[in-house]
Amino acid sequence: MKALQIRGLTKRYTNGVKALNGIDLDVAQGDFFALLGPNGAGKSTTIGIITSLVTKTEGQVIVCGHDMDKELEAAKSCIGLVPQEFNFNVFEKCFDVVMTQAGYYGIPPRRALPLAEKYLKALQLWDKRSQPVRNLSGGMKRRLMIARALISEPELLILDEPTAGVDIEIRRSMWDFLTEVNRQGTTIILTTHYLEEAENLCKNIAIIDEGSIIKHCSIRELLSDLEHERYLLLTERLPDPLPDIPGYSLHPVDEETLEVSIHRNQALSELFGLLATSGIRVKSMRNKQNRLEQLFLRLVNRESTEKITEP
Repeated sequence: MKALQIRGLTKRYTNGVKALNGIDLDVAQGDFFALLGPNGAGKSTTIGIITSLVTKTEGQVIVCGHDMDKELEAAKSCIGLVPQEFNFNVFEKCFDVVMTQAGYYGIPPRRALPLAEKYLKALQLWDKRSQPVRNLSGGMKRRLMIARALISEPELLILDEPTAGVDIEIRRSMWDFLTEVNRQGTTIILTTHYLEEAENLCKNIAIIDEGSIIKHCSIRELLSDLEHERYLLLTERLPDPLPDIPGYSLHPVDEETLEVSIHRNQALSELFGLLATSGIRVKSMRNKQNRLEQLFLRLVNRESTEKITEP
């Protein structure tokens, strides 16, 4: 059984704008799935329809085996949603926010209390449980939204820009937490503008642009399309002039940093050996540019070009 099946999903607004052009999408149970696209591409409309906040024009949506046209309440009970915007009562205490959500799902207090404690502790909010929401920082509010979404222990967790405005340290701790939630069996759908997030967390991906799915595959398959990658190598002091190493493009950034461009069929270990032979010892390395971002821009630009050249 799929966690999510979408067939021919279309959304036309009364002003004539067509937000979705009959998209098809499958998300397997247990997947960590990225739905990416530029602003206005149709991501939020798709999520709105899945969560019944937006009315579709045409098509079928099945959530955890429940057709939303026939079993809406059953489908909704399977979903936990973390929306883009904060939608708390800012005067309500953090603990009460989570407990109120449990009440909406009909979870009795004897079960909701330990769950609320579990998720507030896991998201490092237990010491803030008696504080009103207005006293929380932006990052804490993001984490509270995740705790609230998980109180019903959903089969499908939808995260719409969950780390927007969150500093890198908190973002990475949230990555670790969400990875563990997924490992325990919860299917997660993530939308994000931090494309590094999708590359690090997700197994599969769909890219949407102008209401159409332009790519639907595994992260690994998508990244295999990239022919070259660029790295920054931190070295001991670089020699001057820089040695010529056939088959590799080397550019000094400063006295200790070397930028290299490597074809995906070339081995980094081979390059490191050649550099060592030339008297250059590599101390550390990192990607210069997010690979997924490069591919995303390439796909969107290619799609736009194809539309322009159509007869």
